[in-house]
Order: sequence, then structure tokens, then C-alpha cells
Amino acid sequence: MNDAIHELIGKEIRCLDKGFVRLVDVMGDDDSIVQAARVSYGTGTKKVLQDKGLIRYLMRHLHTTPFEMVEFKFHVKLPIFVARQWIRHRTANVNEYSGRYSEMRDEFYVPDLDQIRQQSKTNKQGRADEPFEPGEAQRIRGMMANAQQKQYSDYQDMLGRNLARELARINLPVSNYTEWYWKIDLHNLFHFLRLRMDDHAQYEIRVYGQAIASIVQAAVPIAYEAFEDYILYAQHFSAKELKVLAAHLKPIPDEVNALDEWGLKGREAQEFLVKIKKYL
Repeated sequence: MNDAIHELIGKEIRCLDKGFVRLVDVMGDDDSIVQAARVSYGTGTKKVLQDKGLIRYLMRHLHTTPFEMVEFKFHVKLPIFVARQWIRHRTANVNEYSGRYSEMRDEFYVPDLDQIRQQSKTNKQGRADEPFEPGEAQRIRGMMANAQQKQYSDYQDMLGRNLARELARINLPVSNYTEWYWKIDLHNLFHFLRLRMDDHAQYEIRVYGQAIASIVQAAVPIAYEAFEDYILYAQHFSAKELKVLAAHLKPIPDEVNALDEWGLKGREAQEFLVKIKKYL
């Protein structure tokens, strides 16, 4: 474990108005990925491929098993509606705060004024780019907060009448905060980050994605750089799209060294030339 990640263990990264992400534990690092991969490749591989090159090769060719050797455990506090999106990633271990055993807290998510926006006309499941006029946004925000407090007051009233906690909680809104411990391996965590840091993901879960990404980057900097290059900021093209690109990219360099200025070298440059020339 490197010094940067050691300092992050137990430290809360604030998310939204009342939430956080906290790294509880991490098993493994970049060396763990290389170690696992070299079991498959056999002895002597390190003389041919240095660690960074090997990790980038694994990411580029979607050899995912070595990345599963690294695991993270997080403590997360988040609104229930964010948790319902998050839990769709079924490749993790989760243990959540229970409203059957414990009293739900008087903590609700209320969006900032700049996040109170109209329904998008082009995205059926998202908000528009422009916020409401400040006065109208403030009125809507007030309506949200008032409704939350009314529902929590009713919840307290029902608990005071000795109604079972599992029944008293059912009218609470999905803006109520919950907490859980969430453990996941690096391969599946990269998949989570690819989806939840995307511009099309809901703003609230993107905030958590970005917080987790900062932790992952500190823990496995080489693997995270490869993830950015080949997954997060990469674009994938269909066979037909590649034909269009190839037709407009002539002349294609014949020499691997001609690609140095774009950061493509060695095997990666050779792979690029093979891919693009296939469609010429």
C-alpha cells in the first residue's frame, strides 16, 4: 500500500449536502495486478514487458482477471434514490443500514439551486442544462424541504404510538439518507466508474463516482491511467464507422515510429496500424 492511499483510509470525502464516501480498506495495488498476470505469462516476462506496459496491455485487450485481484471496501452515506441506482451493479458485496432495526435519521437530500432544473426535452430520463430562475428554484427547493420535514414528523409520531419501525418508515421519501458498506474488486469498480462518471449519468451519482475515482487513482495510479486511456475517455467504433474513418485518414503511416508524436509506440502502435488498415 502506497503512502497516498494509506492517508486516505478512514478519511471522509464529502458528497452532496450530507453524504460522504470513506475508504475502509484496500487489498492490493498495481503490483498485485502484475503479479497475477505473470502467473499466467510464466517466468521471464518481466524482461520483456515492464509493469506499466503490462498493465496497459491487459486493459487494452480486456484481460480483466488480474484486475480482480485488487479489492476496495467503502463506507458510503447516500440518498436512497442514489442507492437504488447504485445497487444495480450486482458484482459487489453490500450491507446497508436497516430501517427495520434502527430509527431512520432526520437527514434528507435537498438539491442546490443550480441543480433544480426542468425536464430535458431530448433526454427522457434527465434534466435540462439550464436551471430555473432563482426565485422559482428557491420555491421548489422549499417545497421539497417542507414535504420532507412533514413526512419525518409523521414518522416520529407513528414511532411514538409504538408502530413497528418496519411500518413507520414506509412513507419516508427516497431523499432520506441511508448508509452502507460496499466491497468490490477493481475490474467491476472500473465498470461502475465508466457508467456512473459518464455525462449521461444522474448528477448525484456522478458526484459519488468522482469521489471514488479519486481514491482509486491514488491506490492504483498505473491501472487508473490505463482505464482513462482505454475505457473512460476512449470511443468505440462499429465496423462501418471504422470504414468511414479509414477512408478519410489516408495516407496512413506505414512505419510504427511515425506514430511516436501521438504517444503510440511499440506494440500499441503496431496494433493501431493493423486495426485501421484492416478497413482500407
